[in-house]
Amino acid sequence: MTIKKFVPVIAKFEEDGRIMPQQILWEDGRIFEIERILDMRPGVSLKVGGQGMRYICQILNKEVYLYYEAPKWFVESKER
Repeated sequence: MTIKKFVPVIAKFEEDGRIMPQQILWEDGRIFEIERILDMRPGVSLKVGGQGMRYICQILNKEVYLYYEAPKWFVESKER
């Protein structure tokens, strides 16, 4: 089952108002560097619900969908 997992994010705020995520902080203390932002646009998560700005990020050579649903960030995560 896929769940909406809220995560802390370190982000940079650009002059033009864009929010650019830099790192995702996982609950076990791991820090995932966002290598590249491949796309960013308003979007919805069809798997777990919710909408906001959707970022397609490259992390450890994988595509990860990161959502900013103000004021929180979330990823689609497998429930354990």
